[in-house]
Order: sequence, then C-alpha cells, then structure tokens
Amino acid sequence: MKRLLITVCALALAGPALAGQTVSLKMDTTDADGRVTLGDLFDGAGSASDILVATRIGATTVLDAGQVQSAARRAGLDWSNSQGLRRIIVRQGADGGGASGGVVRARGNVEVLAYARSLTAGEIVQPQDLIWVKMAASPSDAPQDADALIGMSAKRPLREGAAASLRDVSAAQVIKNGDIITVTYENGGVSLALQGKAMSAAAAGDPVSVQNSLSKKIIQAVATGPGSAMVGPQAQSLQNRSSVRYAAR
Repeated sequence: MKRLLITVCALALAGPALAGQTVSLKMDTTDADGRVTLGDLFDGAGSASDILVATRIGATTVLDAGQVQSAARRAGLDWSNSQGLRRIIVRQGADGGGASGGVVRARGNVEVLAYARSLTAGEIVQPQDLIWVKMAASPSDAPQDADALIGMSAKRPLREGAAASLRDVSAAQVIKNGDIITVTYENGGVSLALQGKAMSAAAAGDPVSVQNSLSKKIIQAVATGPGSAMVGPQAQSLQNRSSVRYAAR
C-alpha cells in the first residue's frame, strides 16, 4: 500500500513536467518563405518554432485546425483551441509580419466570409461558394453579407479558403461587345422595341452603346439582362439604383 501511494504521488508530481508547453495562436498567421512552421503559427513555440507544418503555394494556404493541434502536441506544445477554430488561413507575409493582401480591418479570431472552393476568373459566385469561418484577421474590405458577392464575377482566380474581399469581384457582364440585343422603351403605356448591336460590354445597370440595326445610329441605353437593354425614364431609374448599390460596396 505504501509503495502504491509513492507511485501515485510520483505520477502526480510528474504531470506538470510531462504537460506540453502552452502556446497561443498568433493574431496574424503569415509566413515569409512558403514554409509554414509552428513558429509562424504560435506565440511561445520556443525550440519547436522551426518545425515544418505545411508548405504554402500561392498567396494563402488553408490548414485543418485539428491537424495543426496534433502537430503542436507531437512537438511538445499545448494549444487548447478554445475558440473552436476549424481552419487556419496562412497568408504570405514579409518576415513573418502582416499579411500582404491589403490593410487588416479587424484582428482576433473574427468571423469572415471565405471561399468554399477555388473559382476561376470570370466565374459567377454562387451561395454555396461562400462559408463563414473564424480567422485571425479580416481584410479591410471584407463583405458583411454574402449578398454582396453572390452573383458577382471573379476578377481573377480565387483560392479555396481565402478570405473574401470586395476587390475580388465585379458585376457580372450580361452583354458582350458585338451582341445583338433588344432595346426597349416604356413610358406612360407606350412600349417600343428595336434590335441593335452592342458596341461595348456591360453588366446589369451599366450604360451601353447600341448601334441601331436599321438606321446605324448609335444610341445610349442601360443593360437590363442578357441580350436586353432599355432607354427612357425607366432606364435612368435603373442606372441610378445600380450606382447606389455598387457605391455601397
């Protein structure tokens, strides 16, 4: 019995010594050389700072928080993940400093919209392409609502897991240069329509120059949808609403 008590006391005393070194996730998880190490991720990593966790290809990489926690534990570090993070976004930085993707608006494990999959340039953002995740920081122009991105066109390839930014997208074009489109006029019960050739590309609500197929004259209209435009008072009202909408973004 005495020997058992001694063993229990010895294990109790050894417990703190065997516990991992407590670390905290950095507010800005960045790396400077494409090698994501424990030191890039955690404050207080100490001698484990140079242990490689992942390799970043491109501007960002997405790490599974559970796998990071396991890697830290194997290296003798204890990260509790008290915020319940599922993913950790690592961005390209300078000497381990701030992210290079624009001014950081907020810090400290904030909820931000991110891309659920990679999108190609020109692809239309769909509701299922966006997810809310927790990150260490958010871009200065991070959208507050998914509606600000849904239906918009990707300006460039967008990487899965990257924080969404309003500068990533633009209004989707509904008319291409050279399209044969229908231009309508409606006012006071009067409705007219003509066909013409679009002289420029346009998104819905954008002005577009159209060449009348019969007279060859150039008229100014407002794009309303694929293959259609409008002139007259209603067109001006549509353009004004569109200008207010995109200015707010």
